[in-house]
Amino acid sequence: MKAVIQRVSHSSVTIENKIVAEIQKGLLILIGIEEADSHEDIDWLTSKIANLRIFGDENDVMNLSLKDIDGDVIVVSQFTLHALTKKGNRPSYIKAAKPDIAIPLYKNFVAQMELEIGKKVQTGQFGADMKVSLINDGPVTILIDTKNKE
Repeated sequence: MKAVIQRVSHSSVTIENKIVAEIQKGLLILIGIEEADSHEDIDWLTSKIANLRIFGDENDVMNLSLKDIDGDVIVVSQFTLHALTKKGNRPSYIKAAKPDIAIPLYKNFVAQMELEIGKKVQTGQFGADMKVSLINDGPVTILIDTKNKE
């Protein structure tokens, strides 16, 4: 499971000209799921994200977590995070999980994230053509791959 975590001061997801998710201060999480991912990956990743100290404290030092600031979250499924680009110029997405595996894991990720932060998590729509807008605060962007926990 791969995640791109972006600290935002505003983010939204629009589908067919309708805003389906919108937050102010918090995180936009792009999540890529592959066939080998499991519930252990979800538990580890949601805990890691909820507790990452990437928000500024009273001295503007990154010392506070999403939980500490009571921040909001949008989660967007992003199969292109598993793009293989080694050969040629057309990325291959063969490592990305098919919907029958990815959708349940995506839903479980969202549910576990809600448990971690104690509030509703907003989402895009799996498989939809989405327009994702964000104001990256910092900018702060962090990549996490559950297959590389070291």
